[in-house]
Amino acid sequence: MIRRSTVPQVDRPPLDTERLRRALTETPELAFFTGIDVVESTGSTNADLLARAADPELDRVVLLAEAQEQGRGRLARSWTSPPRAQISLSLLVRTDGVDPEMLGWLPLLTGTAVVDALRSTTGVPAALKWPNDVLIEGRKIAGILAEVAAGDPRPAVVMGVGMNVSLTADELPVPHATSLTLCDVTDPDRTALVLEILKEFAYRYTAWRDSGWDTTDLATAYRERCATLGAPVRAELPGGGLLTGIARDIDSAGRLLIGEEAVSAGDITHLRPN
Repeated sequence: MIRRSTVPQVDRPPLDTERLRRALTETPELAFFTGIDVVESTGSTNADLLARAADPELDRVVLLAEAQEQGRGRLARSWTSPPRAQISLSLLVRTDGVDPEMLGWLPLLTGTAVVDALRSTTGVPAALKWPNDVLIEGRKIAGILAEVAAGDPRPAVVMGVGMNVSLTADELPVPHATSLTLCDVTDPDRTALVLEILKEFAYRYTAWRDSGWDTTDLATAYRERCATLGAPVRAELPGGGLLTGIARDIDSAGRLLIGEEAVSAGDITHLRPN
């Protein structure tokens, strides 16, 4: 007697590399980017672009991997996933003219772009958790990691986006995560999602640059999408500190204001109201 596996078989088609490359030349909103590559597997797309940042001419390029063996999150956390089950995307931009103190806005800008891409492409109620997590109904669907290339005459920042697309419940990296499939998105198109993320990033970044790096409009957009603001939170700070209070706002540098304290980095937990 043959026993059939009860594990569901998930259809995970590859990214359409040709479609992605055509879009960069045929879609005006994507002319911002100068190149895009897709690899089957790598240690970390962020690490790969950081290594290439020594070339000062490299700018506005995108790297995607069908699988990452050493994906990195905040605070040096590592993660892996089955091939083709996520979007693992990194992009490199030269931040000429940006005050280094304002670079904290880049992950917030990227998060805003990811939320808008998810909403428009799949209809899910995506929202932001400061500083760089994307949630659906309180569960993490995507994370963002910004890293600055060191020692280059033209400053470069690599933005990494990791999004759970077709992960099953058994494949989730942590219990409080989710995926588009688990949110009842039927046959999510990773290629379409990548293109929409890139369009939204290009739009937000270009508007920020053209404003002379003024953050007024960017801050307004971020506040409208951020589920952290107005909520009681606990912040686990670098070095072991702990701060609890109401997340009031973000300041001019993108830091989270909890009570009277400005937090530039930390793990934020949304608490249940008393």
